[in-house]
Amino acid sequence: MELRTLRYFLAAAQEKNITKAADMLHVTQPTLSRQMIELEEELGTTLMLRGKNGLTLTDDGIFFRQRAEEIVALADRLEQAFVEKNTDISGVISIGATEAIGSRLFAKLIKRFSDQYPLVQFHLYNEMADDIKDRMDKGLIDVGLLLEPIDTSKYDFIRLSQKETWGVLMRDDHPLASLESITPEEITEYPLILPLREQVRAEILNWLKREEKELNIPLSYTLLSNAVLLVEEGLGCAFCLDGALAIRNSPNLRFIPIHPERTTRSVLVWKKKHLFSPAISLFLQEINMLRAKVY
Repeated sequence: MELRTLRYFLAAAQEKNITKAADMLHVTQPTLSRQMIELEEELGTTLMLRGKNGLTLTDDGIFFRQRAEEIVALADRLEQAFVEKNTDISGVISIGATEAIGSRLFAKLIKRFSDQYPLVQFHLYNEMADDIKDRMDKGLIDVGLLLEPIDTSKYDFIRLSQKETWGVLMRDDHPLASLESITPEEITEYPLILPLREQVRAEILNWLKREEKELNIPLSYTLLSNAVLLVEEGLGCAFCLDGALAIRNSPNLRFIPIHPERTTRSVLVWKKKHLFSPAISLFLQEINMLRAKVY
């Protein structure tokens, strides 16, 4: 199986039409059709169904697309790494970031590095921590901004100094909106919106002293941005961090810290004992300088 074949398949999956994909790839339609048939024969499965309305991926096709995207991305990054060796400092640094107050410090760091090395580009992926770690382990992300708790045994890391406080986000007309802090007994009778991340969810349930089946949880979320809109609509109260809310603030909502207080911190992580490109290595040097500097 060649890398070119993977690119052909991804183009067909994206366009959902062999003719359009062939035009985009600058090959003939029969050539692309034959490549797809040979690929399915090689794998011993059907990847896409051909119909009047175009191509539809099978379950195997969806799985294959996910893996093909990862392989092609890694190949592109490998090629770029060798290009960088023979040029001024350039290339792409891929960053995965959760919604946290640490993002503000990270933004300053990226801006300063970009000013110093203008040929370097950044790709920013906003995802939940588990997805960022998965992409980092596969070599698709270079640096991650995550929130504790996190197992750092596989990573080098720097823990940022700013504390982030857990609380409950609600509409300003909610019956509890006038409180200065919230206890488990006060909030459990209302619909709750919880993070999907398992470790965080477990900690919230432990604080609430309830099992999920005892609570009304109409929605779970990965990133707070869309959950904020649903809180505004009155779907429920969302557990979140004040740092994430500072990024996605809304004038019609109120953030109330939980009691007893629960705090966490942001952590910058990258793979241990990994050979990085010159651009990424320089960026990691800048990150390590955070140990001695305050922004």
